[in-house]
Amino acid sequence: MRILSAALLEAQKSPSRVPFVKVDIWDQVGGVTRLNFTRLYSGTEADNYHAATMPSDGSLIRARIDPATSKLYLQRVTNPGAGSDFSSWTFITTVSSVSDVALCSEGSSVFLFYVETDQKSIYVRESGDNGGTYASPVLITTASSPVGWLAADLKTDGTVVLFYNVGSTVYSVKRSAGAWGTPASWTNTASSITGLATVYRNDWNVVVTGQNSSNDYYVWTTVFGDGFSQSSDSWSPLAELMLANQGSNMEFHGPFLGYPDVHRLFFVEKFTGTSSYNRPLWSHSIPTKDYINNLWREPVPFNLTSDFGMAIAYNPSNLWLSTPSGVWSASLIPSSVEVSEDVLSLIESIKPHSGEVRIELRNDDSRYNNIGTGLYAAIKEGSEIQISPGYLTSQGQKVSSWTVYWIERWEYVSTGGLATFILYAADGWGLLRRWKARRQFSWAAGERNLFQLISFIFARAGLEFATFSRSSTMVNHYPAFTIHPGERGDTAVRRLLAMMTDVVFFSGETGLGVDPQSSNPSDYSYGTDHPILEGRYLSLSPGINRVQVFGDGIFSEAFDWDEIESVYDRLGQIHDLNLDTVAKADDRGQRELRHQEIESQGGEITIPPNCGQELYDVIDITDGRAGFSSAKRRVWGLTLTYIRTRPSPRYDQRLILGGV
Repeated sequence: MRILSAALLEAQKSPSRVPFVKVDIWDQVGGVTRLNFTRLYSGTEADNYHAATMPSDGSLIRARIDPATSKLYLQRVTNPGAGSDFSSWTFITTVSSVSDVALCSEGSSVFLFYVETDQKSIYVRESGDNGGTYASPVLITTASSPVGWLAADLKTDGTVVLFYNVGSTVYSVKRSAGAWGTPASWTNTASSITGLATVYRNDWNVVVTGQNSSNDYYVWTTVFGDGFSQSSDSWSPLAELMLANQGSNMEFHGPFLGYPDVHRLFFVEKFTGTSSYNRPLWSHSIPTKDYINNLWREPVPFNLTSDFGMAIAYNPSNLWLSTPSGVWSASLIPSSVEVSEDVLSLIESIKPHSGEVRIELRNDDSRYNNIGTGLYAAIKEGSEIQISPGYLTSQGQKVSSWTVYWIERWEYVSTGGLATFILYAADGWGLLRRWKARRQFSWAAGERNLFQLISFIFARAGLEFATFSRSSTMVNHYPAFTIHPGERGDTAVRRLLAMMTDVVFFSGETGLGVDPQSSNPSDYSYGTDHPILEGRYLSLSPGINRVQVFGDGIFSEAFDWDEIESVYDRLGQIHDLNLDTVAKADDRGQRELRHQEIESQGGEITIPPNCGQELYDVIDITDGRAGFSSAKRRVWGLTLTYIRTRPSPRYDQRLILGGV
């Protein structure tokens, strides 16, 4: 149950309560700003190796290598914007035509890395005035064979790490206290490297594109440690973000990585078959998860053709994308609008594995006829709606923390001289339902536990998963599991939930796991201080009272003998080859009977809205007319209704009941 202030608790129990519902709309998903890019420059420069960075003065610094002449060019735009000149370049030097160029910055320091015409000597030029002027080139190292890709970033203390590849080996070389050290090879393996990217965020977080020993193409994440998630100067194993099997004609190239608000990644998906293309894709990490967890939203295509990808630069308010011939900008601050005063009616329905809301807004003056622009720029498909129920209290209008939905559709209604605008939105289960596996994902037994598998699916839909409480099964069961091509995210999550007693609901933008226990204390009382307007209380016979469990050469049975004596046996069967011990099979059978026990009590109560009530909370009910005194039930569904009529608005909440 959400925590409420004393004033709000008092108001929702008062016989003279006055309703208030706050409704805000944000152009974000899962708490992450949706980037709406505007292209500011379209030039004729050839697509090739390039880089970009933005030091603390907000200037945009871009570098590119001309493929025809092998000349390295640099550009500095001091106040980048719609009227800026992005076509003027300064020649720096002639460089290797088969090697990358890299830029990074911190504060007023800017570093430019490139490879000499011998294809082996890596140089750096440093600026201390935001890229206005540069010191003479400094040789960092000379490799034994041609250098391919470069990536670098630095800490606030001036420590810099440069990553580069020679063939299939990635090297790191660090500058500490102004002196460059000796290059060291990584401890991972690949058969080829097709791109490198890095950003410093507690460690040097790295993206690698390339092939493994089976010649499958990957986008990998890995960490070069600075003591946060990985010990200093050591490498974490390569973790798969994208995979294209050998023979699929699909490749991955040219990643760029940054951390303006979350980790944001761009890379190139290259298809070499019929109707070939080179298309940038983008993704972002989940806000509160560390990079090493490798949790990313499903990559999305960007409307561009490019072999070498899109470089990332940013300041606190804007993110910039750059190619040699293009510059794009997007605000990192999401647009938003509060529509509370325009709400005519609101119906919110939350059930297991489903949540939706219908919001009717006044449109008598056509204020919502031009959504997506101006004051109502945030109202568009996929935008986030935050609903905060509340009351007028002794301290003014007070609300609880919000429930969150994402707009799926809308309609305009004009009838009887009235005009309204109606929004329809779904909660995180709707986002999971919209995500479909692009390919088969498979994990062998022992590879990931149930918590990690659910977290992966949530992340692909742009959502975070955490637990308020959890069973030992969630973290100790490592099943063999496959997500089939085209399978929906909600379907895959429900298959995983079937393996344990845990349930999942959404609290704000986060999916929360809870392991319901019959011993859970009551979170709130109804029928005493908080009135019950109407009650219906059901007692049901379980649909299953005998369970047969078939595992990997294992068989087990579980019985509810009291129910069998009353209604004879009602058989349920479970087939799961992950169950390879009698103890696991016994536990699975008991969990199924536990599900049936919870569902064997039902009914509903209608109450003045409890602004803190959440799905799966335990409540106690006192209703003398039904013979109930502090009877415990669990909330298995909520419907909030708010109809803003005059002089007496309707404001009530219906709770669907289940067993504890």
